[in-house]
Order: sequence, then C-alpha cells, then structure tokens
Amino acid sequence: MKKILYLVLTIFLLSVCFTSSSFAASATAKDVIKYVKQAQKYLKKNGEKGLKAFNKKKGKWVFKDSYIFIYDCSKGQIQAHPIKPQLIGKSLMGLKDIKGNLFFVQMCNAAKKSKGGWTEYWWPKPGEKKPSRKLSLLVPVKGTRFQVGAGIYNDTKSVASLNKMLK
Repeated sequence: MKKILYLVLTIFLLSVCFTSSSFAASATAKDVIKYVKQAQKYLKKNGEKGLKAFNKKKGKWVFKDSYIFIYDCSKGQIQAHPIKPQLIGKSLMGLKDIKGNLFFVQMCNAAKKSKGGWTEYWWPKPGEKKPSRKLSLLVPVKGTRFQVGAGIYNDTKSVASLNKMLK
C-alpha cells in the first residue's frame, strides 16, 4: 500500500514539475495586443511614475514567454524593461539584429500610426543567448512621450497579418 501511495505521490509531483513556468505556453498575438492595450491605459493614467511597475521581472507585465517594455522614440531609449534592466536609459536606435535591421527605428516608425504596428526582428528569448525571430507590437501612449511594446516568438506569422488584427 505504501509503494502505491509513493508512486501516486511521485507521479503527482512530476506532473507539477512538468507544468511549471519553465514550460510556460508561448504568448499569442492576441495576448500581446491585450497586454499592450492594458499597459497603454495604465501608462496613460500613471505617466512617468508608472514606469517602475514595468521593471518587475515577476510582475503582472510579464506573461507567458513575453513581457511589456516601454520605449521613448523621441529619445531613442528604453524606459522600462523587466528582463534586461541594463537596457534602461540606453539609446537603441543604432542597434541592429543579426540580419542588419535597425529594428528600433522600424518599431518607432510603426508606432507613429495611431494604433501602432508590428515589426519583425531577431532577439533572444528570455533566458537564451541565440536570437530567434520575434514580432513586436509598439503603440503610442497618447498624451505622453512613451510607446508600449511586447512581442511573440513566431516563425510563421507575417507583419501584414498581425497589423490587420489592429483594425
């Protein structure tokens, strides 16, 4: 009887381990749009003093395998980043991905549209060093100098199809 109980307990514990955050589901474009809109409202309401909330690695703005980041295109700087806080205050407009894309320039151009826009580039997944294809949405926060962004790692979605979701 004890062996059966230990076996059941072991199976239960293993199932908990394999469904932990290390095996978190991938964020979808719909997830990104939802979180970006929520962050946009939060930042519009709280302004610059609200930036701290976006720097928490285990905060509400980190979801699945994605996270919200805050950019200031007028300064060309990251204003908040929960995964790579060393980027805060750094100018990234000259940063190129492995394909030579000036992706922050591209993101800022996309964010000039009233609903923002998606951009494709190569960036490491959280906890990894090798860049993967990433598609990020960057939207303006009206009444502030900030833009809110988040992205998905995806090999099949197109920027055009994702931008259609913003209409």
